[in-house]
Amino acid sequence: MFPVQEVEERLREIRKGNSLAREDFLEDCKPFIFKVACRFCGRILDWGRDDELAVALIAFNEAIDRFREDAGVPFPAYARMVINSRLADYRRKEGRNAAARGGTLPLHPDVPDDTELNRAWEVYWEEAADREREEEIKEYEGLLKKYGVSFEDLVKCSPRHRDTRETLIRAALALVENGELFAGLLSKKKLPLAELAKSTGISRKILERGRKYIIATALLIYRREDFLYLSSYLNLPAPGKKEV
Repeated sequence: MFPVQEVEERLREIRKGNSLAREDFLEDCKPFIFKVACRFCGRILDWGRDDELAVALIAFNEAIDRFREDAGVPFPAYARMVINSRLADYRRKEGRNAAARGGTLPLHPDVPDDTELNRAWEVYWEEAADREREEEIKEYEGLLKKYGVSFEDLVKCSPRHRDTRETLIRAALALVENGELFAGLLSKKKLPLAELAKSTGISRKILERGRKYIIATALLIYRREDFLYLSSYLNLPAPGKKEV
């Protein structure tokens, strides 16, 4: 996906009735839609063969119309919930008994009016979002432990000054965009200080001091689509490329 601000700007443009903006956004987000659908189905899907991808695309388009910026849920996470719900409904209608992750909301619930339907949707995604946030934090905590980093460490080492934070985020982004250096981090579980200092021009002393913060941020940037709530909350930049 894209940085939070860009997503919000594009959604606002779509809501003005710009059909071309909607088409472009849907096309740009197809990789995200594909990943969510494949993960739900537990297999690699094909756009020209599998109906699940068409269901997911329609669900994503629905999410565009239903999403509210004041809901406290980032759009990618909300879109993922809608896609998962619609795919679960599709499986149910097709007579497939594969387990759906989380709750689902019927496509055409038997409710007397739109108000009750909208409230049902609000309750559904509020509960689903709370569940996903909790799961995401646990998964991220487990990932950090592999690199010798804890949440307590992050609280202690998080930069207090904006300039320092921006410098460390720049280092983390440069690390992710350098396939060789990032592969070294993944394999050795250690920050390549000398190489990163050379490639970024940031002093080794600063990198060493912010080592745990850089590692935690780089992992979050690299796996931003797995940690949608955290990456959105921190408003981290998207990498220009991933070569790992």
